[in-house]
Amino acid sequence: MIKGEQLYEGKAKKVFSTDDPELLIVDYKDDATAFNGLKKGTIQGKGVINNHMSNLLMQRLEKKGIPTHFVKELSERETLVKKVSIVPLEVIIRNISAGSFSKRYGVEEGIVFDAPTIEFSYKNDDLGDPLINEYHALALKLATKEEIETIKKYAFAVNEELKAIWKHVGVTLVDFKLEFGRLSDGTIVLADEISPDTCRLWDSKTNEKLDKDRFRRDMGGVEEAYQEIMRRLTEA
Repeated sequence: MIKGEQLYEGKAKKVFSTDDPELLIVDYKDDATAFNGLKKGTIQGKGVINNHMSNLLMQRLEKKGIPTHFVKELSERETLVKKVSIVPLEVIIRNISAGSFSKRYGVEEGIVFDAPTIEFSYKNDDLGDPLINEYHALALKLATKEEIETIKKYAFAVNEELKAIWKHVGVTLVDFKLEFGRLSDGTIVLADEISPDTCRLWDSKTNEKLDKDRFRRDMGGVEEAYQEIMRRLTEA
C-alpha cells in the first residue's frame, strides 16, 4: 500500500490518498479542540490511543454485524480505511444527562434515562453544527429517509454493544457521537472514530470523568484519563 498526498486535515486527523482509489490512510493527531474549535490544545499521546481504541471497538462492532470503514491498523497513529462520502449528520446517543443536554434543558448531570435518546446535528463548522431533526435533514437533502433509518438502527445497536463493553471494565457510557459515510456503492457504514474524544466515559463507581471533558473543563489529568481508559479496554 503506497501512501499518497494529503487530502484533508481536520481537528484530530489527517487523511491521505493511497494507490487504491477505494482506500485511504487516516493519521491521528495529538491536537485537541473544544467548543467548535474555540478552545485548542494538545493531549500528549492522544492520537496513538484514539487510533488503537477506535480500531479495537470497530472490529468488535463488525463482529456484531455493524459495518464500518475499518480495514487495517498500519502503525501507532495510522489506519487504512475504506473511502467514504461522509453523511453530514453528527449522531449523538445519550444514556445519561450531561454536557450540552443538561445545559440546554436545565437539568443536572447524571440522570439515567429510561431509554437512550438520539439527536442529529448538521455537520457544518461555519454554522456551529446546529441541532436538526429528521425532517430538516430530508429537506436539506443531507440523507434519504432510508439512510436515516439505517443510521438510527446502527446507532442504537452501537450503543448497546459499547455499553456492554465499557460496563465490563467498570466504565459507564454516558453519551457519544458517531459519524456515518457512504461507500462508492451507496452502502452506509460507521466512519470517523470511537474514543474518549467522542464518548463521555465515567468510572462506574466514582463517576470520575475519563474523557475529553477533562480538557473541556480544565480539570487536569487529561493524559492520565486517556491512558486509564485505554488500559482498561486492552487488559479486559
